[in-house]
Amino acid sequence: MPDILTLTLNPALDVLSAIDRVEPTHKLRCSEAVMHPGGGGINVARVLHRLGADCLALYTQGGVTGHELATLLAQEGVPAQGLPIAAETRESFSVHENSTGLDYRFVLPGPCLQPAEVEQALLGVAHHGAGARYWVLSGSLPPGVPDDLYARLAQQAQAQGARLVLDSSGPALRAALSAGVFLFKPSLRELSELVGQPLPGEAEQLRAARQLMAAGQAQAVALTLGEQGALLITPEQAWRAPPLPVAVASTIGAGDSFVGGLVAALAGQAGTVGTGGTGGTVDWPGALAQAMAASAAALLHPGTALCRPDDVQQLLPQVQLQPI
Repeated sequence: MPDILTLTLNPALDVLSAIDRVEPTHKLRCSEAVMHPGGGGINVARVLHRLGADCLALYTQGGVTGHELATLLAQEGVPAQGLPIAAETRESFSVHENSTGLDYRFVLPGPCLQPAEVEQALLGVAHHGAGARYWVLSGSLPPGVPDDLYARLAQQAQAQGARLVLDSSGPALRAALSAGVFLFKPSLRELSELVGQPLPGEAEQLRAARQLMAAGQAQAVALTLGEQGALLITPEQAWRAPPLPVAVASTIGAGDSFVGGLVAALAGQAGTVGTGGTGGTVDWPGALAQAMAASAAALLHPGTALCRPDDVQQLLPQVQLQPI
């Protein structure tokens, strides 16, 4: 069984192209398309595999698009297991505008899962996640999946002794947090929406994160702040990581690379088995540093190419953490 299980219920075949300028009405002649396997959990698993972690990507798979996604995962050597569904796996389309450097991302809702397919996903997680120390739930839920599914998986993780890392949004996120998770990775917008108030400064951000912890919703929060870097917050300590100065080819995939780098570091530490508190042997600063290096490394490459291990290693010494 793997050390880390990632789950992607709404994967996508990510298609990337480029054009000089995006304009309305006219036919836009794009460059040759580049394809990658995508979806939050799949991207996290791709990063984990590159960084040498023992992982398995569990994902729903349907139709021709699902077959192509599986082929691309196999070409990368990512350990993966598809869960068959009747409908076609979705595509996501991104266009890089050469004249401005902007990315335009077109995301489809995904196939509607049948109740039996949802139950098979739960059984698949219970089976493949048995003995895993970390479960990563990342990405949106497709149509047909109840909002409480991540909450059910959070309870299942606790029952099976796994640490659950959550990167999602909307009602599914709220439900999962009500069940309690080990680590939650929101953006500033997501955290602000959760607590129902603006979070303009560091003090407000720390207070909001610890509000979730005090309510038993998370043991740690990794708050990504875009161009302002990131915060990693536990009940007792917190660290700020300023952004690394890199030439940005694309911002796509930086968040998934952050999660992959973070979980790879946590899983590589000794003495972190079980669902205990956030103190003790957990090297939170080391995990945050690798997450920042992986996120910055993803910025160096277009589309969902994600971070490369050699870039991560070169950037890691440049990460400067500031205790708060």
